Parts: sequence; structure tokens; C-alpha cells
Amino acid sequence: MAARVLQQCVRSFARPSLRLCSGTLAVRAAAAPTAALHRPLSFAADSRRTRWVGQRRIPSVGVLCRQYGDLPPLTLEGISERVMYVLKLYDKINPEKLEASSHFIKDLGLDSLDQVEIIMAMEDEFGFEIPDVDGEKLMSPGDIMQYIANRKDVYE
Repeated sequence: MAARVLQQCVRSFARPSLRLCSGTLAVRAAAAPTAALHRPLSFAADSRRTRWVGQRRIPSVGVLCRQYGDLPPLTLEGISERVMYVLKLYDKINPEKLEASSHFIKDLGLDSLDQVEIIMAMEDEFGFEIPDVDGEKLMSPGDIMQYIANRKDVYE
């Protein structure tokens, strides 16, 4: 019964007049006549990777596949490389003195404002916010590496 009502509704869209279809008024769309003049474009994924346009067969330009935009998974080595790279680019840090165990204030001569800027640079690099309470405790590159590894669940 429902299929018959649906078929009547679909037929009413193809006819130029207004039709009453299962208690509702179905109006033919203005684009229906122009759509009938053009053949529909459909894609077929067969073994030769071709697509059909009307009745002609045209070879496909490329292979259809999904591409994901996520970064590769983090590792401890990758985290340490990225942290050290960002710190070496910071203009107030001498790259020759920089080590994973270097204290920002005692060893590198930075102040608390510099430490906040470093934490902000790490937030930009790794794409998440470090709360101020946690940022105050991160006093060396090693601390930052360990915090990011714990936060991102990296254990290898």
C-alpha cells in the first residue's frame, strides 16, 4: 500500500499538472523538465576503474581512496625532537646550552614570562592547552616531554 502511494507521488512530479497525492499537494519542480533533457552522471567502480557518462565510457583519472588528515602517532622520540626544536627556535635560549635536563631559570637564564611563552609555544606545537597550574611546574625540557607524553598517552 505504501509503495503504491509512493509511486503515485513520484509520477505526479513527472507530470506538468498539480496532483493530490495521499492527502498532500505535490507540485512539479521547475527543474524537472531540464533534468529530463540531460542524462544523469553516474560513477561505476569496476575492475578497470572507469566511469560512465551517459552511454560513453571514459577512463578514470585517478584511483578513488580515502585520505585522512591526522598526524602520525606520537612517540617519545618524536615528542623530544619537537620539544627541543621549538626550544632551539626560541630567541632567548642558547641552543648550545640546551639539554633535556636544563632548568629554564637556573641554567638558561630565563624568567617566568619566558617560561609562559615557552608553554604557549608548546601548546601551539602539540595542539592542546596546558593549564596554568601544570605550566608553572614545567621547569625543564624533560618535564615538558614527560607531561606531553602523559597527556597524549605515549609510553614507548
